[in-house]
Amino acid sequence: MISIGVDVGGTNTDAVILEDRCVIATHKTPTTHDITSGIRSALRALTQCDSVRAEHAHAITIGTTHFVNAVVQRRSLNRVAALRICLPSSASLLPFVDWPSDLAVVVDGGKYLVGGGNEYDGAQLAPLDERAIADAARRIRADGVGAVAITAVFSPLTNALESRAAEIVLAEHPEARITLSSDIGRIGLLERENATLLNGSLMDLAAQATDAFAAAVSESGMSAPLFITRNDGTVSSVADARRFPVFSFASGPTNSMRGAVFISDRDEAMVCDVGGTTTDIGFVKNGFPTEANNVIEVGGVRTLFRMPDVLSIALGGGTIVEEKDAGGIQVGPRSVGHTLSQNALAFGGTTLTLSDIAVATRRVVMGDASLCADIRGSTLAGVERFVEELITESVDRMKATAADVPVIAVGGGAMLVPDVMPGVSEVVRVAHHDVANAVGAAIAEVPGEIDRVYRDVPRAEAMANALSEAEQQAIAAGADPAQLRTVEMEDLPLAYLPGNALRVRVRVVGPIGAAKPAG
Repeated sequence: MISIGVDVGGTNTDAVILEDRCVIATHKTPTTHDITSGIRSALRALTQCDSVRAEHAHAITIGTTHFVNAVVQRRSLNRVAALRICLPSSASLLPFVDWPSDLAVVVDGGKYLVGGGNEYDGAQLAPLDERAIADAARRIRADGVGAVAITAVFSPLTNALESRAAEIVLAEHPEARITLSSDIGRIGLLERENATLLNGSLMDLAAQATDAFAAAVSESGMSAPLFITRNDGTVSSVADARRFPVFSFASGPTNSMRGAVFISDRDEAMVCDVGGTTTDIGFVKNGFPTEANNVIEVGGVRTLFRMPDVLSIALGGGTIVEEKDAGGIQVGPRSVGHTLSQNALAFGGTTLTLSDIAVATRRVVMGDASLCADIRGSTLAGVERFVEELITESVDRMKATAADVPVIAVGGGAMLVPDVMPGVSEVVRVAHHDVANAVGAAIAEVPGEIDRVYRDVPRAEAMANALSEAEQQAIAAGADPAQLRTVEMEDLPLAYLPGNALRVRVRVVGPIGAAKPAG
């Protein structure tokens, strides 16, 4: 089976052709300002390398940091109205209360609190105030706000109130783009609401980006269906990516980690992915990154939804090194990013970067080494010591065990990873390490997931029902029914709920099948 993977990073856009477990062709090109041009260039280069396989690919999968970068950089975000179903409770802290002010002023499209919601045991808190919801929808439409984030108290237990509120909003504001918190996050009102609001703020950008991705694929002459990678190492259709852009926030690091263990033929290891701007460190088990179980901040906003447990540090091949008059050095956090090939010393530029340090110390062959010959020896030694200490400390922070573990070094800046580190059994360096992110995109699978509370249902029956629903969900999303496998299955008795309550969580994945979803 042939697949094509593309990963759009802050510095480079990488692409690969993968057949079964073999990397057939690769291409790396600087990420362009409009993103689409870089994707188009990468796909055309793959076609030139192997036109037959490129034409017969069964899927093209793209991973991107486009959405999370928009939040971090406060750009290309649309306004979103917050509709919270909660009264008479949960009114003391309003939506956007804990957001950075510079981000809130861009996104805040109005706050509306209405009666309704559920108690922690699923009992009704108050009747749903349908008139207040209709009034809010009319005001939102009059204000010209097109996105609405609907959050109800304890909606992960039952989403009936959010679904009904969405019907009322659409009746008054048919063009509204609605996000329900029960589709996004978990228990924890503010964090779940924050994630829902972030998703709503990205709806316009998601539509533009996915249209651009589809255009780039079409213009490259490829007919394979397009998928977008998600935070958990799986894929979604273009239609789902437009609805839930937050699910692709951390797809870049996830792709690199999954690609690293794939090309090194391992299922479990630490991964250190050194890009042009940042280094991402995480632990992979059973081929997937471990999941963060605590609150995750995105652009300064507290959220709680499925994200990989990754530590990101401002260290990459494009990181700028400044030599101080007193003999000291400053490493980062600024980076030359995608202009490395123009601005770094090794390429005739005037900016000293970590790539130049690696060239001067013969860690890598890149550009013209003679252009780095005048870097002071004290600078070389000081920078190498700083980088070694920072990476070593970061790897140690992300270890989940006291035992020595292997570390797989990938990314274009993998040469910066020390060969020996305390607590590390070996540093694994593999072929195609610089395009591990694109490999991870190419091998991403279709998910099906159920996270539900069952009451007065025997445990075995609840587990079987959840597994069946997860499998049907994956098949409907495009997974091959014959190759589904269960990657996570757990149950948790909920003693605080009446009626012998049991929370069941099942997650299955499968490769993209012959029946692919459209758009």
